[in-house]
Amino acid sequence: MFFARFRPSRRVQLMAVAAVPLIAVSALAAVAVPPATAAPGCSVTYSAPSQWDGGFTAAVSVTNLGDAINGWTLTWSFGAGQQIKEAWNAQATQSGAQVTARNVSYNASIPTGGKVEFGFNGSATGTNNPNPTAFTLNGTLCTGDVGPTTTTTTTTTTTGNPPVGNLPSSFRWSSSGALIGPKPDSAHPTVYSVKDPSVVYHNGKYHVFASVYTNGYNLMYTSFTDWSQASSAPHYYLDRTPVGGGYKAAPHVFYFAPQRLWYLVYQTGSNASYSTTTDISNPASWSAPKNHYANGMPQIIRDNIGDGYWVDFWVVCDTAKCYLFSSDDNGHLYRSETTVAQFPNGFTNTVIAMQDSNQNRLFEASNVYKVAGKNQWLLVHEAIGSDGRRWFRTWTAPSITGPWTPLAAEESNPFARHNNTTFPSGQWTRDISHGEMIRSGVDQAMEISPCQLRFLYQGMDPNAGGDYNRLPWKLGLLTQTNSTC
Repeated sequence: MFFARFRPSRRVQLMAVAAVPLIAVSALAAVAVPPATAAPGCSVTYSAPSQWDGGFTAAVSVTNLGDAINGWTLTWSFGAGQQIKEAWNAQATQSGAQVTARNVSYNASIPTGGKVEFGFNGSATGTNNPNPTAFTLNGTLCTGDVGPTTTTTTTTTTTGNPPVGNLPSSFRWSSSGALIGPKPDSAHPTVYSVKDPSVVYHNGKYHVFASVYTNGYNLMYTSFTDWSQASSAPHYYLDRTPVGGGYKAAPHVFYFAPQRLWYLVYQTGSNASYSTTTDISNPASWSAPKNHYANGMPQIIRDNIGDGYWVDFWVVCDTAKCYLFSSDDNGHLYRSETTVAQFPNGFTNTVIAMQDSNQNRLFEASNVYKVAGKNQWLLVHEAIGSDGRRWFRTWTAPSITGPWTPLAAEESNPFARHNNTTFPSGQWTRDISHGEMIRSGVDQAMEISPCQLRFLYQGMDPNAGGDYNRLPWKLGLLTQTNSTC
């Protein structure tokens, strides 16, 4: 989200040239996997980092000390009437006191010495929540010791099919026409643009949040069941809600499973702010803004931002920590962290995650995703090209904290740019700007399938120019045409 509204800059002149269920599954089918090897040794770490009267969030880490496993089942019993409500990174069922947690499609394999982690929300009587005392993995009691190797013919079932493809080293796209554009109403008679989209698919609908520029920036929401309906779907302006008026821009929406809450993260000029709701389909239900950073802009950003702006906040979590990424329009990508238990508070340890001496090559609008079925993360970041047009670069890493290796990061081999995109209905834009992937789930893991990526982005009439704030941005959808799946 470019911050050009406060003063003219060379960036303005440059431009003037111009994600409740945790995984959405389309079909539920029991899929047999190869016979699992019974673990002759295992250890389990169980904790409840967040507890309250009547409930708790638990984290479970399972280490395989024996033969490699393909398909796992972990069982234990609660001792005080606790009940599992929902789980992530595992399928969990309960019969009486006994709990059974099974792998999901992307974490069935645990190599020797390997680890798998999952979590869940549970209910308890008051604060009476003792930890389980014994765990069994594929029929073997987990004691931390290694016993003789044995095998079993147990067959495990999973829901859905794991992705079988990989991210390519170069990308090709087909773009829709402009799908979502400005929709004035009586309270917003002039709307110049719809931009900076965030999208999840939940309960049979696409839920889209975006920035709008009227006499300032604020947020809008729309929803529909199919992209053919996007242009006719009504817009709901969030300045009518407790989110309120005043500057709000660049939303990012996701479901934070440990708290069973939807989060909408956005920029407010001086902080990363957020609102929450239990019902994403009810835009009036979003809460009033709160800030992620108790002390405002971290010092390392103050020291490096120069004449840029602190923009485009992105949250992504693994099983232990949540990370908040942001950009500064000055060649720096920042990363802060907190624990899953502390989220949305406690963000600290802010570092420069990536930098480029050419600020246009690392400008704004970062996304970080977990690639389903892989020990891989994808970083997507917007750049301004040599022709003044917006485009996207990508890197991959084995963890959220890096190290990041370029994947498709040059104008001659971009992730998304006008030179690797076709426009069957006519080229309505030469900018592929601030956007977001359509995720395979809705939760804080930000997981995407490597198969046939789709990317919701902002574009505009190539002949448009003038004040950046009044440029006629609209939303379109890219569909990958060279999937490896």
